[in-house]
Amino acid sequence: MSQKTFAELTAQVIKDRRYFHQYPELSWQEFETAKFIKKRLSELNIELLDYPLPHVVGYINGAKGNQTIALRADMDALPVQEEGEKPYQSKNPGISHACGHDGHMAILLGVAQWISENRGKVSPNIVLLFQPSEETEPSGAANLVKKGALNGVDAVYGLHLWQGLEKGKIGLAHGPMMASSDEFEITIEGSGGHGSTPHTTVDPIYISSHIIQAVQAIVSRNTDPNETKVISIGSIEAGKTYNIIPDTVTMKGTVRAFSLETVGYIEKRIREITEGICNTFHAKGKVEYIKGTPPLINHKEESERVERAVQKAFGNDVFEEMTPIMGAEDFSNYLLYKPGAFTFVGMGGEKSKYPHHHSRFDIDEKVLPNAMKWMIQLIKDYR
Repeated sequence: MSQKTFAELTAQVIKDRRYFHQYPELSWQEFETAKFIKKRLSELNIELLDYPLPHVVGYINGAKGNQTIALRADMDALPVQEEGEKPYQSKNPGISHACGHDGHMAILLGVAQWISENRGKVSPNIVLLFQPSEETEPSGAANLVKKGALNGVDAVYGLHLWQGLEKGKIGLAHGPMMASSDEFEITIEGSGGHGSTPHTTVDPIYISSHIIQAVQAIVSRNTDPNETKVISIGSIEAGKTYNIIPDTVTMKGTVRAFSLETVGYIEKRIREITEGICNTFHAKGKVEYIKGTPPLINHKEESERVERAVQKAFGNDVFEEMTPIMGAEDFSNYLLYKPGAFTFVGMGGEKSKYPHHHSRFDIDEKVLPNAMKWMIQLIKDYR
């Protein structure tokens, strides 16, 4: 097989990205996607490690092999019906790559091909992580860690094509970059009755209003204002008609923060507040707290390595140090176990003007070669 020029490699990446976009698969259902990737890696003579589909893990021996780095791409799509007109429109009804994972897979396949064709220039061993289920629990990243995919790895890197960052920029935060994402459900059991005789009831709707106010005070009064965190209640279910006080209220919400300690404290306070207020009004309260994605905290040594690679590849005007965001990413699970860094590749502009998870979301394919270029530079800088 002849070595591709970078322009030919870019064309292949765009072709692969459009294939992935047309055939999206939901979390833990990425079997055809995984088969496509396994076939491509086999054609590149890249060793496939023994992981069950839809996981795909490739391994490449480095010229020196004194270090091992892992590179990750997520594979799953979203339950979003794609809108608009594209020549590569999703062919799977109700499912679309509305977040950019199609681009992530194509980029990593392109990098894998470059490595395969330039093995003498690659000093470290390379682990290629094609990961299922970034969008939903259970986390595909946590699952790969549990299966031992990071055993023997010295550092792990990933990227996200990012609509919220200006096209042409590549950036990250040196430290906390993305927040945790936990869920909670509060159930208040009171005693219903007619709206004309509220004194004969234990009104769970009235009680829920106190809990909502008190939970928001965790952010404003119980925690350090210099630490960013968010508690949002997004669902309240209670009653069926205007003049009957119901027996039960159920509230659901999310907690976002940049440290595991803060997340743990918020959970404790939600439980205390619910129990205390319900006891005050003679109701019963129950909290179900579901731990989700941990905060994504880049390791400074590795994030600075990424910054140097970007500057070496593009000069001083491309890298941007970013403000942390409250969105979540399960790449954080890798960073709990190994040093590493997560990077945003900016594509904000006319082509990619709709936000992630929007039905008209699309990536700007013109940023794909730069995404490959910085990752290749990162690999070449390992000695």
